[in-house]
Amino acid sequence: MSSTLTEAPQSACATRPAAPRRRTRVFALAEARWAAFATAAFLLALPLQLTGVTAWLWGPLYAVTYLAGGWEPALEGLRALCKKTLDVDLLMIAAALGAAAIGQVMDGGLLIVIFATSGALEALATARTADSVRGLLDLAPATATRLHEDDREDTVATEELAIGDVILIRPGERVGADGRVLGGASDVDQATITGEPLPVAKGVGDEVFAGTLNGTGALRVRVERDASDSVIARIVKMVEEASETKAPTQLFIEKVERRYSLGIVFATLAVFMVPLGSGADLNGALLRAMTFMIVASPCAVVLATMPPLLSAIANAGRHGVLVKSAVVMERLGQIDAVALDKTGTLTEGTPRVTDIRPLTGSGLTENALLTLAAAAEHPSEHPLARAVVDAARGRDLSLPPAEAFTSVPGVGVTATIGGRKVSVGAPARLTGAEDDGSSPALAVVQGLEDEGRTAVAVLRDGTPVGVLGIADRLRPDAATTVAALGELTGTTPMLVTGDNSRAAARLAEEIGITGVHAGLLPQDKVTTVRQQEQAGRKVLVVGDGINDAPALAAAHTGIAMGRAGSDLALETADAVVVRDELAAIPTVVALSRNARRLVVQNLVIASVCISGLVVWDLVGHLPLPLGVAGHEGSTVIVGLNGLRLLRDTAWKRADRRSHDTR
Repeated sequence: MSSTLTEAPQSACATRPAAPRRRTRVFALAEARWAAFATAAFLLALPLQLTGVTAWLWGPLYAVTYLAGGWEPALEGLRALCKKTLDVDLLMIAAALGAAAIGQVMDGGLLIVIFATSGALEALATARTADSVRGLLDLAPATATRLHEDDREDTVATEELAIGDVILIRPGERVGADGRVLGGASDVDQATITGEPLPVAKGVGDEVFAGTLNGTGALRVRVERDASDSVIARIVKMVEEASETKAPTQLFIEKVERRYSLGIVFATLAVFMVPLGSGADLNGALLRAMTFMIVASPCAVVLATMPPLLSAIANAGRHGVLVKSAVVMERLGQIDAVALDKTGTLTEGTPRVTDIRPLTGSGLTENALLTLAAAAEHPSEHPLARAVVDAARGRDLSLPPAEAFTSVPGVGVTATIGGRKVSVGAPARLTGAEDDGSSPALAVVQGLEDEGRTAVAVLRDGTPVGVLGIADRLRPDAATTVAALGELTGTTPMLVTGDNSRAAARLAEEIGITGVHAGLLPQDKVTTVRQQEQAGRKVLVVGDGINDAPALAAAHTGIAMGRAGSDLALETADAVVVRDELAAIPTVVALSRNARRLVVQNLVIASVCISGLVVWDLVGHLPLPLGVAGHEGSTVIVGLNGLRLLRDTAWKRADRRSHDTR
C-alpha cells in the first residue's frame, strides 16, 4: 500500500489539466434547428386554424412547417431514388403533400414534424457519442518527461515519443505512453484499461499503459508502443469502428418499408391512370388516387409500431432505466445471451473489509487488530487504506495517532502506534517476519486469497498479529439478476472482466455463472462478444467503465451502469441504468418483449383496417371524409393500445414476469 501524502515533486507539464468534456449542443446541429423551426411554425398554425381564422394567416405557417421539416428528408429520399432505392421518408413526404392537396393540411404538417424531430434526435445521439469518444483521448497526458543518457530531462509532446525512449512518471501523474518499467516501484490505477478495482503494484519489468494514473512512487518507463498504437488509442478506434459497423438499426416495420413504399407508389399511379384512361374526369380520378394514398399510407402501421416502444421507453425512464431510442427498446427484447462485467457492474466497485483475523497468541480482538491497522493506514489515501479506515469508523473505533509514518509502493506502510512499530501491507512481508515460512499467518492468507479476497498482513514489532481480508462487495441483487437473465434468454450469462482469474472465478461461483473470461483487455472483450455473435447469438453486454465501451458498442445491445459509469460507457451504451439497480435489467428486457407483443397486435389491427379501406376504395366508392376518418380511427386505436405500456402496472407486470423466472 502507498500514501498520497508522501512528499514528491509534481510536474506541471506532464499531465494536462482536466478540461470539461466537449458536448455537442442541441442547436449546434442543423437537423435540430430545422426540426425546432418546423415545430414552432406548426404550433403557431394549429390554434389559428382551429379557431377558424382566415387561411391567409395559418396557411403560410403550415407552408413553413412543410419546407423546414421536409426539405432534408425529401432531398435524402431523392438521392436514394437516384440510386434506384425508394426510401420511406420520400413516401411520407409524398403522403404529407397528398394530404395537403386534398385539404388535410394539419395531418400532413403533423407527419412532417414527427419525422423532423425523429431525425434531429438521431443526429444528436450520434454527435454526443462522437464527442465522448474524442474526449477519451484527454485521459492521455499532452506531454511527458523524457530522460536522456546523461540524466538530462526535457518535456516533449507525447505524440513525439518514439519506441525506445525512456520517460519519467512522477507521483500523481498519468502515464504518457505504453511501456515497460525500467526502474522504481509504485501502485498504478489502471481501472480505465482493465477495470481492476484496486491499483496494481508495478516494478521493474512490469507493463504500464498510457492514460493510467501513477501512485506515490516514481517510475522510469521505456516506451514500447507508438502513441497512435497505445491501448487507449486502440480503445477509441475500436469504439468508432464498432459503432460504424454495427448492424443497421431498423425497426421491424422498416424491414419491409421499401417494398411497401414502392407498391403504394405504383398502386396510386394505377388508381389515378386507369380510370383516367377509361374516360373518368381528372378531378374524380385525382380525388380517388389521393384517397387511396391516404388510406394506404403506412402512417397507421408506423404508429402501430412506435407508441408501444415509446411508452415502454417512458415507463422504463420513470423506473431508472434510460433507453435511448425505440430501436434499442425493440432490440432489448431480441437478446438471447448476456455478458456481464465484474467491477462496478456485479460488484459495487469499492473495496471493503470483509474479514478480520487476529492470530492465535497475538492477544488481540477483532476490534483491537482493526484499530492497529487503521491507525497505521490513516495517513494513507490508497484505496485499501481507505477501506481499512472506513471499517474502523464503521465500528466507531477511536484511532490513536500515528508517528514516523512511511510508505513503500507495492509493499505497504509502517508507523509507530503507542510506541510500537506497526506494519500493514502485502503478505510478502510475512516471509521476512520471525517465522519459518509456514506460520499460521500464511495459512490464513492462503485461505483468504482462495476465497477471492485481497489479504493484508498486520505486523507488530516485526511479528505477525493478524490478517485482514478485503474485497469488492457484491451487489445484493447480483445473483437474482443473473438467474433472471438466464431464464429470459435461455442461457446462463457469462462473466467478462479484466480482473484476475481467481477473483473472477470466486465471484462467478457465488452468483451462479459458469462461463468466466478473466484478465481481458478491452479488445479481448470485443473478441469474446463477436465470437458469440458469430455463433448466432444476440448479445447484451452490461458494463460501466471505459474498458467496457468497445464491447458495449460492438454488442447487439449495450447497457451501462449509470452511477459509476464512465462518460464514454454512458454515451456508447444503448441504455443506461440511472439508479444503478442491477435488477432493473431483466425487468426492462421483459418490458421490451411485452412491447414487441403489442407491436404485433397493432400491426394486425392496422393491416386489417388499411386493407378494408383500400378494398372499399378500389371496389366501391369510398368518400374521402370517411376514408380519412377510418384511417385516423385505426391510428387512434393502435395508438391507445400502445399507450397501455405507460402505466405503472406494465412495469410491475414485467418485473413480476422476470421474478417468476427466477
